[in-house]
Amino acid sequence: MSASAYIKLVPGSSKETITTEEVKELFNYYKTITEKTGDQLDWDYSKNAFPYEIKETEEGRGKWMYLQSKADRYNVILLGVDQEKVFDNDEHERIQTYIQLTLPQASTYGDKGKANEFSKFLAKKLKGELHLFNNRIMYFYPRK
Repeated sequence: MSASAYIKLVPGSSKETITTEEVKELFNYYKTITEKTGDQLDWDYSKNAFPYEIKETEEGRGKWMYLQSKADRYNVILLGVDQEKVFDNDEHERIQTYIQLTLPQASTYGDKGKANEFSKFLAKKLKGELHLFNNRIMYFYPRK
C-alpha cells in the first residue's frame, strides 16, 4: 500500500514551522476532544478514535515518529517533519516546513482511513495545504 500525504505549512498557515513535539501535542488534544465526545455519547470513543500509541526511536527523535496499534484492523502509520525549498510566485526562494504521513507496506485500509482523518485534523488546526494520498489538494488556509 505504501503511500504518502503531506501537510505543507504555507505563508497563510497559523505556523511557519512545527516540531514533532508539537505534533504530539496536537494528537494529545485530538485524544482529549474525542474523549469528551465519548463522554457525551456515554461510549468509550477515545480508544476507537485514536487506536494508536505514539512511539519514537533514538535515531528518529525530533525528525519522525510512528503510530503503532495493537487493535484489530490497524497496524502502523509513520509521521515525519521536514523542510523543503520552494519558489513563490515572485520567484523568491523560501524554506517550507511540511508534515509527511506515510503508510508502509504493513499498513491496513483502517490505517489509511485514520491517516486521512488525522491529516485533515492537523491541516485544519495548522491552516495548512493538505496533499492527500490520492494526489488531490485541500486548502485550509485563507486564500486570496
